[in-house]
Amino acid sequence: MLDGKRILLIISGGIAAYKSLELIRRLRERGAGVRCVLSAGGAEFVTPLSVASLSGEKVYSELFSLTDESEMGHIRLSREVDLVVVAPASADLLAKMAAGLADDLASTALLATDKPVLVAPAMNARMWEHPATKRNLRTLEADGVLRVGPEAGDLACGEEGEGRMAEPAQILAAIEQALPGERPLGGKRALVTSGPTQEAIDPVRYISSRSSGKQGHAIAAACARLGADVTLVSGPTSQPDPAGVRVVRIESAAEMHAACEQALPVDVAVCAAAVADWRVARPRGHKVKKDGGPPKLELVENADILAALSAAGNRRPTLVVGFAAETEKVVKNAVAKRARKGCDWIVANDVSPRTGTLGGDRNAVHLITADGVERWPEMSKAAVAERLAARVAEHLAAARDA
Repeated sequence: MLDGKRILLIISGGIAAYKSLELIRRLRERGAGVRCVLSAGGAEFVTPLSVASLSGEKVYSELFSLTDESEMGHIRLSREVDLVVVAPASADLLAKMAAGLADDLASTALLATDKPVLVAPAMNARMWEHPATKRNLRTLEADGVLRVGPEAGDLACGEEGEGRMAEPAQILAAIEQALPGERPLGGKRALVTSGPTQEAIDPVRYISSRSSGKQGHAIAAACARLGADVTLVSGPTSQPDPAGVRVVRIESAAEMHAACEQALPVDVAVCAAAVADWRVARPRGHKVKKDGGPPKLELVENADILAALSAAGNRRPTLVVGFAAETEKVVKNAVAKRARKGCDWIVANDVSPRTGTLGGDRNAVHLITADGVERWPEMSKAAVAERLAARVAEHLAAARDA
């Protein structure tokens, strides 16, 4: 996939810059051409000579170099490639990208490019968790910027937490997924549900869940990157719309059910939404006052969307994947749910408060299939999504060839 591809690698400041040398070597091994922009901060950790030796290309660093501009201007530098990769991507450079600043060669090339951009963040855990960084990431994701990592572990500053740049092998896999070209899900239609549903009690109150939509949105984005035509049916969430995905916004379970039916036929349906099991039989038309004491709410069961898709007859997707959010007996309950719903796969996860899964950025899942149970290690929700999308592509390819 990488043979003949052209990569612009931007190396910003941070101790993780040493990993960029290994990344260059691996890209070259696979036949990719690599041009590098080394920021002033990046040059504090790796030398232009080492980068040039591994890439086999001149290293660019100065925005106002008359020689560089006459030979390879920053516009050509950022456009005569197939993909722009920023590794490591410092908090400072991410902030510049989100704000559209262009005060050095790295940020100028990023603002001028018309090619896909993949970032591999690396920074202190406190910097990664800072609201400003999170805000910048949401902006970049909404702009279609792709991301790999960071990972959790020991940091160069002596602290521990999330902020380690993804390993070169992970970045390489993300590059392969991000590059334009043939996609394993090309020509396939995917339906993904995400987020919570809200069941009205009155005009201002509702029954819902703590689902953030992070996992479902990540799955929709991963399927789209593999070439699928994706419809994302999402309940209320603060997550940005994934790039290249058709988004249908709903509130109630009934609305989600109707939107899913309308999206058929599809090749794969991934039901990651936390759909409310019950709704109020007769929602009040006005705000309920507390003068008369707590209202008596009659609850009725919502339609089972996963079971309905699994029993859709000739409109049934080739592959139906459900999610099981459990707080105890995770695998046992998930195995029973798969049999009860009639779906092909169940992705089970522990959502007990101690895990931090609900609303968090990481997940540890079990994949339940007809062949048994697979335990996946804890990883970012984006990584779970990428792994699941790859498995979906393998399954559909095998079904086609059977």
